[in-house]
Parts: sequence; C-alpha cells; structure tokens
Amino acid sequence: MPSYSMGQAARLLGVSSETVRRWADGGRPAVERDGAGRRVIEGAALAAFARERGAGLHAVPEDDVSTSVRNSFVGIVTAVRVDDVAAQVEVQSGPHRLVSLVTREAVEELGLEVGVTVTARVKSTNVHVDLR
Repeated sequence: MPSYSMGQAARLLGVSSETVRRWADGGRPAVERDGAGRRVIEGAALAAFARERGAGLHAVPEDDVSTSVRNSFVGIVTAVRVDDVAAQVEVQSGPHRLVSLVTREAVEELGLEVGVTVTARVKSTNVHVDLR
C-alpha cells in the first residue's frame, strides 16, 4: 500500500502542505511516521479523506433536476466562444476546468455568458486513467 508525504497529499487534494498539516494535527486525515520519522498518510486513508472532502465541495443544489449523470460540477462560466453553429463554454469548478462544446442555439437558450453559475454534467463512455 502506498503512503504519501504531506506535500504529495497536498498536491492530490489541491491545497497547501500547511493545510494538510493543520488537518492532520486535528486528526483527519490520520498520519503515521515512516522509517525516517516523517509524517505520512497511508494511501487508503488519503483516498477516504479525499472522497469525504470532495462530497461537499461541488455539491449540486437540492432543488436540481433528477438525473442519471453522477459527475456533476457546480461552477462559474469563465469563457464562451461562439461561431455560426457551435460554441465552446469553459467552466471553472473549484480547481477543475471543464470545457464543453455545445450548439450556438444552446448557449442562447440557456443564456450562457461569463459569470453565470452553471452545473456541468459529465457522462463519458471512455475514461482514461494513467498510473503515476
């Protein structure tokens, strides 16, 4: 089972090393000491902590529509590029940048423009995972 240093955990969680240290000092996530006495977080514990923390970060509002899409990201529109038929919409949701290609008609009907809050839903038939 892999273990992660405070810095590695911080990069994976998208926060500073100091934030991870403060969380660890508070008891979550649980830390252990490696052979050199450095604080490390066991991989399964870090994964559980990331899951718990992520559950509330980009929550979809309660009054939202029912959907089968499980990957929903509440964010703000940061760019809209429109041509005659298609459009590219960029959304920033926390540390995540999502780019969607939609029709010009959809942009106009939804009133998408920079600064609008949206929910980006991602459903994919192909997801690639690279081992680091």
